[in-house]
Amino acid sequence: MAVVIDIDDPADPRVADFRDLNSADRRPDLPGGKGLVVAEGVVVVQRMLASRFTPFALFGVGRRHEALAGDLAGLAVPYYRATAEVMAEVVGFHLNRGVLAVARRPAELVADEVLDGARTVAVLEGVNDHENIGSLFRNAAGLGADAILFGDRCADPLYRRAVRVSMGHVLRVPFARLPGWPDGLETVRAKGFQVIALTPDAAAANLATAMTGDRVALLLGAEGPGLTEEAMRAADVRARIPMSPGTDSLNVATAAAMAFYERVRIS
Repeated sequence: MAVVIDIDDPADPRVADFRDLNSADRRPDLPGGKGLVVAEGVVVVQRMLASRFTPFALFGVGRRHEALAGDLAGLAVPYYRATAEVMAEVVGFHLNRGVLAVARRPAELVADEVLDGARTVAVLEGVNDHENIGSLFRNAAGLGADAILFGDRCADPLYRRAVRVSMGHVLRVPFARLPGWPDGLETVRAKGFQVIALTPDAAAANLATAMTGDRVALLLGAEGPGLTEEAMRAADVRARIPMSPGTDSLNVATAAAMAFYERVRIS
């Protein structure tokens, strides 16, 4: 069971890893800083506890400790208990969810690891919005995608906002980076994946008929610029999601969700 330690002083050094979460230059989740992974809220903390991201400390109000008591059984880590007011001073804002957990970043998975055994993956290029990243992981978990691969110019999936928006699924859905973009797509193709570039281009094939492979990699770009021409040339086929006239594109996380659903529907 986690050891409960009461914190009355916001300056207590024992909660330093939870300090200034909204400060751009001191955030503990920056890869170049402490590189910590921060889980926020009971559900996200539970998913962290069930993942390969093992927390080394928790910080929260008393009632959140009660809610997590069963999950923390057998876990020898401190639970720093404080009032909501003390937590707000430490964190830098009022934390409605009432509990945080921190873990160190484990070694990154490599593409071969996440592709083995997978049937449906998303491959991202230039997706640099943390909320979109978080939503993509939540959609992947809910609609049966097996992994997410990151190409060039993508945001950090372990940034606190991405973890929170994903409802902790970024900690559970495997992900890896593809080096040498877009040549790294050959790693995906060599594993037997059909690489499908999603585009709003009216000349592209309908997504429902384009997905013919037993293993499918859905290539998605950022809203606005979309995929680069180099990335689309590296795909096996270009496909579109039919949209109403006058609509130029969908949010990337929404497009991914529709593609994941279509994949489930036709499988």
